[in-house]
Amino acid sequence: MEGQTTYMSAQVQAAYSYCEAVTGQQARNFAYGIRLLPAEKRQAMSALYAFSRRVDDIGDGELDAQTKRIRLESTRTLLDRIRNGAVDEDDTDPVAVALADAARRFPLPLGGLDELIDGVLMDVRGATYETWDDLKVYCRCVAGAIGRLSLGVFGTEPGAPGADRAPEYADTLGLALQLTNILRDVREDAANGRTYLPADDLAKFGCSAGFHRATPPPGSDFAGLVHFEVRRARTLFAEGYRLLPMLDRRSGACVAAMAGIYRRLLDRIERDPEAVLRGRVSLPGHEKAYVAVRGLSGLDARYISRRTARGRV
Repeated sequence: MEGQTTYMSAQVQAAYSYCEAVTGQQARNFAYGIRLLPAEKRQAMSALYAFSRRVDDIGDGELDAQTKRIRLESTRTLLDRIRNGAVDEDDTDPVAVALADAARRFPLPLGGLDELIDGVLMDVRGATYETWDDLKVYCRCVAGAIGRLSLGVFGTEPGAPGADRAPEYADTLGLALQLTNILRDVREDAANGRTYLPADDLAKFGCSAGFHRATPPPGSDFAGLVHFEVRRARTLFAEGYRLLPMLDRRSGACVAAMAGIYRRLLDRIERDPEAVLRGRVSLPGHEKAYVAVRGLSGLDARYISRRTARGRV
């Protein structure tokens, strides 16, 4: 559903410009997808990103745990002000101004941002995860919730079959993206004292010692662990891709582009599992642009739909 076209003051325009600048500078993959959206949706997505980035930066910063908790709760208070209509265009925080305007234009489930804050608080506490079911709770907070918020911007096509399940699919696609992130960042996270992969899986493949070196733990089946998690991510992608036929062309292109970038990252990780221990696996800019063009042309959406129907994603 498109947001209603309404007058936008200079203050609100400036706030959105700030959020778009943050997104362009800091969103390595996200920005490629939202470029495909019409202006009003692109602005709303940038506001969501800028707020989410603020929450993530608090969690990843150098502050002590107590200060992080205080700042995260302060951010939650700001979210409450946005939710209650207490932020207007004269507010001095451009992210708050932009997000408040986006929430007026689109049916954003702002509780998803509370979930994001909850997820980052798990990081601050140093939470670890025994099972995949445990990890799913975290992934739903930090990624599934963003999928559901994004769906509030995208909307679904009138009369789209199964559209009542769209939030579920958006959530699942968020889990697929987050699990891909976790695989890509295992060494970086270990260096920061964080372990996300379930302890049960680590034990099964002899990887409980962690990932602090550029080589797998001695005696482990690291490739087996990676391939196991890749299969799990592919199952999540296959389920989440069911969202695509429910979206309008440009929203579907945005989702196909963002998911396509992560799917290609997953392909690279699968081909060379130890690459994630040697450095950050990424796609070059020209390949991301290619994925975005395929998304806008509908090629990736049709390809994904065919493979999903055949259970081969």
